[in-house]
Amino acid sequence: MSASAKMGANALRGEAELCVAGERLVLRPSFAALVAAEAELGPLFALVERAADGRLALGELAALFWHCVRDRPAALTREDVGEAVVAQGLAAVTPALRVLLGQILQGR
Repeated sequence: MSASAKMGANALRGEAELCVAGERLVLRPSFAALVAAEAELGPLFALVERAADGRLALGELAALFWHCVRDRPAALTREDVGEAVVAQGLAAVTPALRVLLGQILQGR
């Protein structure tokens, strides 16, 4: 288990957790992570609107999670994140998505 996972998500920082290949990863919506996600996915407010309308694509969800992984393990791939989302199902990863979208809207 990585040092990041041992520390766990810090709710005060707007962090969430995602389980990938049996390891808990911390998702942290830092400025750098959100800029990278926005560069790939377009404006974050539009992303939030798509999510609210139920139109957030699986690839967009995986991309947002990928960019927000704190202390990303070297062996972790973007495909691993996407496969974990599919394996767990949307209902299981929605709490993490809700935390990230909340931080995008509210800030810290």
